Amino acid sequence: MSFIHLDDFIAGWIGGASSVVVGHPLDTVKTRLQAGNSYRNTLHCILTIYRKETVTGFFKGMSFPLASVTVYNSLVFGFFSNTQRIISKYRYGNELQPCGMLDLTVASALTGLMSVGLGAPVDLVKIRLQMQTQTVLAANLQLAGSAAGGGSVQLGSVGVADRRLYRGPVHCVSSILRSEGLPGLYRGAGAMVLRDVPGYTLYFIPYTVLCGLLSPDGRSSAHPASICLAGGLAGSISWVTATPADVVKSRMQADAQLHRKYKGILHCISQSYRTEGLKVFFRGASVNAIRGFPMSATMFLTYELSLKFFRSFRRHQ
Repeated sequence: MSFIHLDDFIAGWIGGASSVVVGHPLDTVKTRLQAGNSYRNTLHCILTIYRKETVTGFFKGMSFPLASVTVYNSLVFGFFSNTQRIISKYRYGNELQPCGMLDLTVASALTGLMSVGLGAPVDLVKIRLQMQTQTVLAANLQLAGSAAGGGSVQLGSVGVADRRLYRGPVHCVSSILRSEGLPGLYRGAGAMVLRDVPGYTLYFIPYTVLCGLLSPDGRSSAHPASICLAGGLAGSISWVTATPADVVKSRMQADAQLHRKYKGILHCISQSYRTEGLKVFFRGASVNAIRGFPMSATMFLTYELSLKFFRSFRRHQ
């Protein structure tokens, strides 16, 4: 179709790379808080990671998101922008006609649904890599505990403490495929749909509305400061409201087959509520709010500036 623009996909790719670098350290903290229960609060989690794993612990598992989230954001932003054009083309006869609120809602929800196809495996591998230090430690303690009744086994003698479950992203993917098959890569995908469909609706709509409010003169492109503020606020709003579904998703994806605790989404929700109360579904909400602002501000600013550059370059050819 003539109204499919590749510029949006390329700009989304560039924006995705910049947002990963900015947001991954706090994403690691968020994942540890949500999938485990060994941290008292956000600050305790940060200090524990730094003390046990140094600064590199915050960037654990970043290589895979850096390679994959760039593609993911390219598809998300390219799909959303082009879906708006398609809607405008068929509803108003002009792809440049600004979308109304209903149009934006439909485009955002469809984007969230589409994103799960690539996003679920990416998130699962990222979370397994981020959690593997805790998983090995838990396995070590469980082994020591099981030996308590039948004899004394020193932790060091079993060779578990220093062994990583996954050597890297490729090994993680191959291990999951070998032990769980293709469905294993999509564990938690249902919870991700519950997170991303409303999540992207509360991501793109606030950004569009806020950009309009911050550009009252009706300029075609908002000021970079307005883009940062609108993008940052949209990211915080989206992530905070998506936190309950994100907690369920993270727990299901961190739930390895060897010691599987959850049979499905409803079982995960009921078990988490029964053992940790309602507050568990808001674990990591503060991290999400803090992390969502710089990540989304960087994402939208880089995306909009890249689009502006591409269009300016095309005009001068």
